[in-house]
Amino acid sequence: MADHGFIAQDWVPALSKQDENLRQLALELTERSSQGETLLPDPEVMFRALSLPLAEVKVLIIGQDPYPTPGHPNGLAFAANKRVRPLPRSLNNIYKELEADLGITPASHPDLSAWQQRGVLLLNQVLSVTAGQAGSHQKIGWEPIIASLLSALNERSAPPIAILWGNHAQKFSPALGNLPQLRSAHPSPLSASRGFFGSKPFSEANRLLSAQGHEPIDWSLPPA
Repeated sequence: MADHGFIAQDWVPALSKQDENLRQLALELTERSSQGETLLPDPEVMFRALSLPLAEVKVLIIGQDPYPTPGHPNGLAFAANKRVRPLPRSLNNIYKELEADLGITPASHPDLSAWQQRGVLLLNQVLSVTAGQAGSHQKIGWEPIIASLLSALNERSAPPIAILWGNHAQKFSPALGNLPQLRSAHPSPLSASRGFFGSKPFSEANRLLSAQGHEPIDWSLPPA
């Protein structure tokens, strides 16, 4: 994968440990596709989050799984393809908190590529889904692969900041014991008012980065 530009080279050791699991997962996805399932996102962007080099990750944000609507997922957690309207509801709440926290006007689009380019790893716990079936690939073999990636982050000499929204992300807290962690409720409409709004994750992440001697993240997004 790294040879074709899908992932940065310094993720290869972590993925190499999961070679057999990756092979089995590929077989599973091929079988599902051959049976008529529409798999999302497109294969060429399934590992897109890992195009950000391991060494350049400053902030980790963990999502659940890709959006199950064709044309929406783009390989980055919480993000969607730039033309998607209306905005995904969780992302809309993220933008509201960003404005309340840092005064940044919400973007009109759901493309978070700029965050990735600035060092934010937007990593889902599951990197594929069947169209129209949210959560459909949660038990097909992604767990050890994601665990290996998180272990690589945890073992880094200068660990990034982890932003863990909701129980699905916070279950990884023990595996990220070396990372400074910011935990709150999930930004979904069902839970945002229970501790996500007002949690100030963006300014807090920047405060922690500055304390480590690193440049803070520019959380603004370009126009559509």
